[in-house]
Amino acid sequence: MTPAGGPWPATALIARLPFYYGWVILACACTAGFARGGPAVATLSVFVEPMTSEFGWSRAALSGAVSLGGVMAALASPLLGPVLDRRGARLVLCMAVLTTGLTTMALSLTQSLVAFYVFFCIARMNFAGPFDLGIYGALNSWFVARRAFVTSIANLAQMAGLMSMPLIAHLAMREGGWRAGWLAIGATVLLVGFVPTWALMVRRPEDVGLVPDRRAPEGALAAAASAAAPVASREPTFTRAEAMRTPAFWLLSLYTLAVFPVQAGISLHQAPHLIERGLGPAVAATIVSTFSLFSAVSSLGFGLLTRRIGVRIALMLASLLLGLGAGLMLMVALPWHGYAAASCFGLGIGGVLTVLPIAWADYFGRTSFGAIRGVALTVQVTAQAAGPLLSGLLRDATGDYTLSLAVFTAIALAGALIGLIARAPTPPRRTATAGT
Repeated sequence: MTPAGGPWPATALIARLPFYYGWVILACACTAGFARGGPAVATLSVFVEPMTSEFGWSRAALSGAVSLGGVMAALASPLLGPVLDRRGARLVLCMAVLTTGLTTMALSLTQSLVAFYVFFCIARMNFAGPFDLGIYGALNSWFVARRAFVTSIANLAQMAGLMSMPLIAHLAMREGGWRAGWLAIGATVLLVGFVPTWALMVRRPEDVGLVPDRRAPEGALAAAASAAAPVASREPTFTRAEAMRTPAFWLLSLYTLAVFPVQAGISLHQAPHLIERGLGPAVAATIVSTFSLFSAVSSLGFGLLTRRIGVRIALMLASLLLGLGAGLMLMVALPWHGYAAASCFGLGIGGVLTVLPIAWADYFGRTSFGAIRGVALTVQVTAQAAGPLLSGLLRDATGDYTLSLAVFTAIALAGALIGLIARAPTPPRRTATAGT
């Protein structure tokens, strides 16, 4: 017998392991999360200056690829969500890693804006939709009580990817130009992300005689189901239709609409903004990596804090840090100004990326997480698509990034208020009786 969502190892072997197999799932999510950084806007930020200089493209034209890729993810995510619920994260993540690796390598062949759009939009669609669904879907299937902690660890790996990918690209570009940079990015995505996910990912603990968060007692699936009952009874169960009828769904969506234009808009344009403020390309690249480093630190911190301070306070704090970082970007004149702004901005991003998936899973449960999250991702990736395009348009219109940064600061501060009022919904009445 083989588990759903993966050909290896066998169900009996997994059930008899001396440790909980969810930790293997977490490791797979971490490798996929590291690979996810290939088409991130922080990575693309390093390529903005050399590619626009060589081809004469405007910043808005280049930013449009991020936006179009987001629109494609917005269309695909509601369709992929139910697939995740039925088939598990393995299929979704394997396709995302494989496609992203090949398309980012193909970007090294770019000779026109059309070719750039074709390859990058596919990679960006995977970043915004399938990667997000697969990583958090896997974790939320295997963990409930430890959800905040494992989410922070997975985000730590994603931030490590965001920190490493710009440096990998920069080092490759020093030897062979921007084309070598894209080849290095694509090869890294494939080497790190594909094999562990393909070989080891399993759909959910119940498929192999386990329960969320821990090993099941000796015995088979009946004992596992009995042990799972207390966990399941504490966890809400919403269908997608039920979730969309709650104020919490729309408040979390509105929060998403506020924070992700800031996250994506500044991430893409931070390197060119820093260069325009008189900092060198090497300094700009290290500042981009500093923002990613602090995002990683923040992910771990928010993972540990969220259960103590509550989801709503954590959402508010993350958005406040995001707004403060955007405001500090306005005042960059020296390298240490850039490091300070990037550090604060990174703390906010790490908080948002950690707490928001926890909020969706805690508020609506894991049974239909893919379907619910798929709809929510439509809002998220649309917001992420709007941010870089807005920033590029305002820069082209005004000659610098001052206006766009001021707008992003205001939006992030509004998001803090929204996060504070986004309370958990009341579970459907049948949850208390059914226990599922």
